[in-house]
Amino acid sequence: MGDIAKDINSTFPSEHVKALINIKYTANWIEGKSNHVLKPFKISVQQYNILRILRGAKEKVTVQTVKDRMIEKSPNTTRLMDKLCAKNLIKRVRCENDRRVVYVQIADLGLKMLRDIKMDGVGETMNKLTEEEAEQLNFLLDKIR
Repeated sequence: MGDIAKDINSTFPSEHVKALINIKYTANWIEGKSNHVLKPFKISVQQYNILRILRGAKEKVTVQTVKDRMIEKSPNTTRLMDKLCAKNLIKRVRCENDRRVVYVQIADLGLKMLRDIKMDGVGETMNKLTEEEAEQLNFLLDKIR
């Protein structure tokens, strides 16, 4: 089992500060593992998140809906979607009634890419926790927010 104090060779003024640093350190560690898996596909974690949102939506949704559902809020969501469109992973569709509204949906190539991406190793890190520990962690993280 890891120990944040040993991992970063540091001491902390309180358990609260240690917990905060531990959350940030762990999130960054998970992000690094995710980036490693996604690197061969030439997409970012945020782009992967967009693809997963669109797959889950099962039909076209507004760009704003995607922004609202993103785990990591980004002011660059439109630019991220531009890159996904350029790779033919998603499609944009203008609303026929209101040209200001833009819908996006996942393309067949995006669905195929999601099937090919194996995030199992990243998700398996959570298997170190029992179901009860995961529930407690979720409760505590929700409480912080």
